[in-house]
Amino acid sequence: MRRSEINRKTAETEVEVELCLDGPLQTEAVGTGVGFLDHMLELFARHSGFGLRLSCRGDTEVDAHHSVEDTGLALGEALREALGDKRGIRRYGGIALPMDEALVLCAVDLSGRPCLRYAAQIPSQKVGEFDTELVREFMQALANSAGMALHIRQLDGENSHHIIEAMFKALGRALAEAVEVVGEGIPSTKGVL
Repeated sequence: MRRSEINRKTAETEVEVELCLDGPLQTEAVGTGVGFLDHMLELFARHSGFGLRLSCRGDTEVDAHHSVEDTGLALGEALREALGDKRGIRRYGGIALPMDEALVLCAVDLSGRPCLRYAAQIPSQKVGEFDTELVREFMQALANSAGMALHIRQLDGENSHHIIEAMFKALGRALAEAVEVVGEGIPSTKGVL
């Protein structure tokens, strides 16, 4: 079983993540103190097929920025650790995912080299109490910490909730494809990822 447990503690947040790439955990729950982020992470877990237990205690009395960013960093670290040397994985994954009128392209390369290319025009500044600019912060933190190239491009969409939901579902589907074990070797001519 490819799994990891990460504890990340700073002066602003404390994040605990348990991640299993090969299916559900005994107990699964997401609680970050940021309701919309919890909803998105639950969708991510469902669409990736990963087992996920995640909690964050952060300075949400300031705003959600630190909790969102540090959750992305911890989840990325958990993904990197669970993958180990990446032997046998597909490495690449991608999808164009519709969510009603929204359409989002997501492609990943688990290359070990962090890169985020993010092109989205989210119409509203907030969904409920959630600042929509934090979606990019989460994705940047995740890509950096996981060491992956992550491309997210909004192709269509008018409803902010739908656009963001399509991003997290697409991310889950793309990562599920990329981590799939399809062989025995390292998927690189360099011999290492």
